[in-house]
Amino acid sequence: MQRGSLKLPLAALALLASATQAHEPISIDALTRTPAIQSVSMSTDGKNLVALVAAPGSDEDTALATWDLDNLDKGPVVTPSGDRMKFIGASAMKADRVLVRGRQEWSGDISSCGGEGRSGSLTRTFITKSYLTDTAHKKFDEAFASKVRKIGISEQTERCFDVLGSSSLVNGLPLDPDNVIINRVDPATFAGNFYLYNLRTDDAKLLSDVKDGTSPVLFNPRNGDVLVRSRLEPVGPGEYEIRLLLRDPDTGAFEVHDKLTNKLSSRHTFTIDGFDEKTGKYYVLTDKSSNNVQAWLYDPKTREFDPEPLVAHPQYDIGGLIYGTRPSNFGRVLGFIVNGPRSEVTWIDPAFQSIQASLEKAFPGQSVSLGSYNDDLSRLLFTTSSAQNPPAYHLLLDRKEVKTLGSSRPWVDAKQIGEQRWITYTARDGMQIPAILDLPAGWKPGDGPLPAVVHPHGGPWSREYLGWDASGWVPFLTSRGYAVLRPQYRGSEGLGRELWLAGDAEWGLKMQDDKDDGAAWLVQQGIAAKDRIAIFGYSYGGFAAAAAVVRPNGPYQCAIAGAPVTDLTKLGMRWSDNRLQRILQGRTVKGMDPMKNTDKASIPLLTFVGDRDVRTPAFHAEGFYKAVKDKVPAKFQSIPDHPHSMPWYPHNAKTIMTLLGDYLKNDCGPGGL
Repeated sequence: MQRGSLKLPLAALALLASATQAHEPISIDALTRTPAIQSVSMSTDGKNLVALVAAPGSDEDTALATWDLDNLDKGPVVTPSGDRMKFIGASAMKADRVLVRGRQEWSGDISSCGGEGRSGSLTRTFITKSYLTDTAHKKFDEAFASKVRKIGISEQTERCFDVLGSSSLVNGLPLDPDNVIINRVDPATFAGNFYLYNLRTDDAKLLSDVKDGTSPVLFNPRNGDVLVRSRLEPVGPGEYEIRLLLRDPDTGAFEVHDKLTNKLSSRHTFTIDGFDEKTGKYYVLTDKSSNNVQAWLYDPKTREFDPEPLVAHPQYDIGGLIYGTRPSNFGRVLGFIVNGPRSEVTWIDPAFQSIQASLEKAFPGQSVSLGSYNDDLSRLLFTTSSAQNPPAYHLLLDRKEVKTLGSSRPWVDAKQIGEQRWITYTARDGMQIPAILDLPAGWKPGDGPLPAVVHPHGGPWSREYLGWDASGWVPFLTSRGYAVLRPQYRGSEGLGRELWLAGDAEWGLKMQDDKDDGAAWLVQQGIAAKDRIAIFGYSYGGFAAAAAVVRPNGPYQCAIAGAPVTDLTKLGMRWSDNRLQRILQGRTVKGMDPMKNTDKASIPLLTFVGDRDVRTPAFHAEGFYKAVKDKVPAKFQSIPDHPHSMPWYPHNAKTIMTLLGDYLKNDCGPGGL
């Protein structure tokens, strides 16, 4: 890691690449260059601010920036990324320490390490590591790493730990001035043990090991004591139970609670979210008795839930409770999150209610998200954003003065981005499908139908929210005159169990009907022209685009499949590093297999994938392209040094966006879209 000593005044953040794009459409460079500021956080003591900024003099690289909030006007200390390891995330810690994540390209044999995409003698992937440094960036050390090398560990095993990492932060223990809880995998036993880690001395003290097949899932944030453990127990062929064991405060023993036991195949959410010190009850997020996740109180003494949920919404999930983390409010529930069209916080604490209301008045039309704060609320970090406004970061000082740190993309003009709506349409079998509709700026129904893109999300166990599109694809398309519809099709998680479970074994079938029915809705509403609709998706969305190529009588003029899965028989059980997700979701990946239906290809195809994508390896995209290229016009492109998930290198994001724009304009159906 190289060390830098550049200092930038606070106002300079908003001037990095300062020219605002004044022309239509939004330029590709404006949507793909490195954000001016991102990954912003404040230390628990309110002394330091940490962020990633665009490296001075570069449109590609990031830099680590830290501010002393007692001397804010001095500006930050800035250290650019190294020549190979690039900063991709940062977090302010306590004890004047900073946690920063970096990533670099790596190629080698890690086939024995397990996990997704790791097969054969050569895997092209990335090393991602976390480092600890101080606020002056004097030295970067691998975070939480053991100083002791195990004797007898094979060279291959050492390589696996070097590439995949072995330590992670678990709990910040906000009241402890020095210590955090980490998880560290023992290379000799492959057990993930939990340690109390001193940020000042780098000493680690064992808190809890993985024993009796159980693992800690909830620590007391006050002192680090383990409160809840979990165990995955086989109960029949292919069936498991997740059993939660709560610590008896009198005996210290961990006991299974039947009402907190859940069969894996039921796919109920069952999360122990927190602990109420006054009553001894646990806060549990579950959809056990509802279509949506609710917050309940559970009494470990009586082994009963309260008669009514603590917090519930008639239509959307409760995303979590917000607990006080400072001495004056520690452990109190300050508010809760509702995962509706937006993820929105409802504050029940009067102080935070007042702050939220004041800031929403100061930033009309934008979502305001309160972040880190100090104990007397004299320093509070918050973020503003909307569909038209990229995230911007601000400090509220003494509850009366707002100091803007900068926008992530100050060069984007909000007026270039049109209206965004949360809509619902009816699928052919009567199921209600939520969706996000984005329209070009200034378009009105009387202006006539538009070219349109149906843009399904990845996952598919995922969902989308209203607001700024981090990929940049949506504002790129709408500013070029396209309407964009993002269906939250059946199989989407987080919008109720009914919608989620309805996607099981329906890949390319009813899940695909939902996208086609969304295209029909666009035409019915007068938004889209019937003969000017494309489908574009990435990851699972890429599967949906590939499926559209071989489904008869589809509504699309072309399909763009980014990083797709196209061969369900080769998806197997290696597509995720999470064992439970492989067990759960793997059972549902059934339906119409595009690779078995390539003889039915009927519309043009563009497909692309990164050559370092280990989640949806290139053989999916390339194999499908080769199978259909003699039947329909088809293009394939491999993107050098491109991973599956964000963040993406600006030059690769630019390549993909250029591909997308040129293909839609020139090659999507007769004469382009």
